[in-house]
Amino acid sequence: MNKQELIDAVAASTGASKAITGEALDAVIDAITKAVAKGDSVQLIGFGSFSQGERAARSGRNPSTGEEIQIAAAKTVKFTAGKAFKDAVNGSQQ
Repeated sequence: MNKQELIDAVAASTGASKAITGEALDAVIDAITKAVAKGDSVQLIGFGSFSQGERAARSGRNPSTGEEIQIAAAKTVKFTAGKAFKDAVNGSQQ
């Protein structure tokens, strides 16, 4: 499912227009992005939580030349699925 298909599904489920649903989805994504970028965690009970993680600097190899390179430390985004989401995916939701 891509973003447009998600907008279509939510609009059909709520009865709202696709334009308003698209704006709402963009606002939710923007709010989550800004919160995680500044180091906050976003928890959506029953769905999951988004947080920021760290990846340490390390050495690696250039696959085309075999030369050893240094890979810089980086921030990452972590998503941890909530229990209800895991149960729905595994088919044990009642």
